[in-house]
Amino acid sequence: MSQYVRKEDQCCVIIKAQPHRSSKYFETVCCAGIGRDGKWRRQYPVPFRNLKEEQKFSRWDWIEYAWVRPSDDLRDESQKVDPDSIIVRGKMSKPEQRALLNPLIRRDFDESNSKGESLTLIRPKSIKIKWKKKTADELEDEKQKHSELSRQLSLLDNDTDDLEPCPYAFRLAWVDQNDVKREHEMDDWETLGAYFRFERKYGEAQALENIRSKYEEQRMKNLVLAFSTHKRRNATRGTNNQWLLVALLSIEHSDQSDMFL
Repeated sequence: MSQYVRKEDQCCVIIKAQPHRSSKYFETVCCAGIGRDGKWRRQYPVPFRNLKEEQKFSRWDWIEYAWVRPSDDLRDESQKVDPDSIIVRGKMSKPEQRALLNPLIRRDFDESNSKGESLTLIRPKSIKIKWKKKTADELEDEKQKHSELSRQLSLLDNDTDDLEPCPYAFRLAWVDQNDVKREHEMDDWETLGAYFRFERKYGEAQALENIRSKYEEQRMKNLVLAFSTHKRRNATRGTNNQWLLVALLSIEHSDQSDMFL
């Protein structure tokens, strides 16, 4: 049987990275989540802003979809999704989150690499949010690219607004369970959305402080970092895994009652 045969699947989405430009697919979002069997799935490319309104899923939504094995991605978890097939089927409950996700949490990247994973979760010991204001040239370049993407999407009979670039680039300095200090660029779409909500309500300075306190203080007890390997720099390509920070999640620790789900 061909590896490219069309299949059906279900997944609860927990990762939605920022939209990125793609010469082949216009504008795409890398999404990933957990199946009913407790195993990872990666959905790429997803032309998220070109989906119908009823198809635009959020974090913790269960979705159904059809997929085939991608020809240019050898990572086991990867699925090339038919966007027209996506159906949203409700939210994952808190008990389901604890039961399905806690077994996937690793101490560090060494453990993830040893298991042959290209998606992983790690509970940090500590974190520090950093940000740097983008230059006027950087913002103008992003605006032009997003404007071009919107025009391309409009050719598909979808009136799509230009995606507003965030004036700040966010990074996360963190310490893993083996006390190794690390730092990653934050590619989580939800973080950018939070910044814009705070900025509109409180202004720029308070928005940055709210982002800091949201993760460093309010969510630290249950904070889990989600990572994906780079599509072209990973073990299937014969190189060391390059891990990208694609989501900051709040996942409660396991509860004894979860075993009876």
